[in-house]
Amino acid sequence: MIKEFFGIDGFNRTPEGYMSWQHLTFVTSLMVIMVLCAIWLGRKNRNASDKAKNKVLIFSAFLINIIELTKTVYYCIDAGSLSAIRDNLPLFLCSIQLIAIPLAAFAKARLKESALDFVFIFGLLGAVLGTYAAGQNYAAYPVISFINVNSGLTHTISGFCSIYIAVSGMVSMKKKNIWITITTLTCFILAAYIANIINNPDYQYNYMFLTAGDGTPYDILYNMVGGNAILYPIGVALLFFVYIAIFYFAYSFFTKKSKSKNTSEKQVCNV
Repeated sequence: MIKEFFGIDGFNRTPEGYMSWQHLTFVTSLMVIMVLCAIWLGRKNRNASDKAKNKVLIFSAFLINIIELTKTVYYCIDAGSLSAIRDNLPLFLCSIQLIAIPLAAFAKARLKESALDFVFIFGLLGAVLGTYAAGQNYAAYPVISFINVNSGLTHTISGFCSIYIAVSGMVSMKKKNIWITITTLTCFILAAYIANIINNPDYQYNYMFLTAGDGTPYDILYNMVGGNAILYPIGVALLFFVYIAIFYFAYSFFTKKSKSKNTSEKQVCNV
């Protein structure tokens, strides 16, 4: 049973498949738990001190990195070499949360604000893409296996932090910090792109999905540009930046609308 969970020397059972009922049931269960916990703790701490709010992020920061570390150890044991670390670098969009969440928990001033905003913007997106859209995992491994359970937990922790930050009132979304978010993302994209070039043709990992879609929704863009080695990675990068712009616009629109509604209600009450 343990061998089957970790897939030592390969799995004896056939993977249930991407978008199978087993895949959807498993990730939906994780997402429901994620949302409920985030809303419960967020509402509980909404009026608490900043120190109390921060404790949840500190715990999440340690937990997500410990889980990720176990995956790295697993890959090294499975490959029988520390060289597996090179092929499993934290250079995916979701991997940025391994750094962003600790920064959101421990940093100060504008760095903390920008980290909180980064987790808020990309945490939930990463949770959805890393669970429902993870065709590269669920097509290759059984649903209940170490790799999929580990991946499901790290991605939902990111989503949990995103919702918790919003519900607990830790979001700032100041326009003056947008450049920090964009710079952080740009650095990771460049690092991932360089890592992909270095690893090819010894291809092991497709960091940030800048080389191919690998069974994820990025395949749509990949097919649109005919797999062009220049247009495809540029297109992926542009999608990230467009997402940031849309997110900021939507947040600004809805917060202004909410403030306007509250002001109107106060004026009615005063009358």
